[in-house]
Amino acid sequence: MSFVDKFVAEILSLQVSLYHSCARLEVGTDSEALHDLRIAVRRIRSLLRPMRSMSEVVALDSSAAHVGRLTTPTRDLEVMIEELEQRGFLDQALLRKARLETSYANILKSSALKNLFTQFDKWPSAFRSVEVKGGLKYLQPQIEKTLKKQISRLHAAVDDTGFDRHELRILVKRTRYLTEAFPKLSPLSRKAASSLKALQSSLGAWHDHFQWCQNALIESDLRPLEKVWQSYAVTALKKAETQLSDLAKLLPKLSANKKPPKVAAKAAYV
Repeated sequence: MSFVDKFVAEILSLQVSLYHSCARLEVGTDSEALHDLRIAVRRIRSLLRPMRSMSEVVALDSSAAHVGRLTTPTRDLEVMIEELEQRGFLDQALLRKARLETSYANILKSSALKNLFTQFDKWPSAFRSVEVKGGLKYLQPQIEKTLKKQISRLHAAVDDTGFDRHELRILVKRTRYLTEAFPKLSPLSRKAASSLKALQSSLGAWHDHFQWCQNALIESDLRPLEKVWQSYAVTALKKAETQLSDLAKLLPKLSANKKPPKVAAKAAYV
């Protein structure tokens, strides 16, 4: 099987995963359906990222990004409810649970999700037409180039102590997901990839607690947890700073360009 064949097969397998997640979300079989749907969307976008400028890829990538943005508030709500339940704030959790079913229904009937499946149906033939014309001859080198560029951008951000930690979290996610999409092509060692995953976890914990503190400013029933969340946010960020030092030693230096990248929040991975 050629590299292009494997690439197309991987995208189509994620399409199947997406359908499966939607079915689970519709019947309410488990609490991980939306999370798995978002993972499928994230992996699709990671696979498409090295060629996202191709006209035959733009529509699918854009529709996947739209679904990612659409589902983010609902996923955030799920995580918040889980946090409240674990801390014994059951009334607050129950109040927010009432909004979940409506949110799920809105996602399933959304034009964004319908458009994503429509683009899935169109994409294989359009992508194969590029291959027939010889346009995918250098697909693998292009992916390798993208990986190296992304890792170089991350290296510059890690070396910059003043780099915004919210933007760093997005950059770490992008680099990790891109590496996971093409593990055999990535110049990251297994140890570096593991370190990247751990850093993402710590930055994610910090981000969650930071956001919950912001919510507590406008949602009065969350205020009893504000100080606890502030403390956890500080602890998680300190842990992330230590992990940053470890990661810096493991990242390969692939470029002399040390200008820290700017990361647009609206383009963030889900």
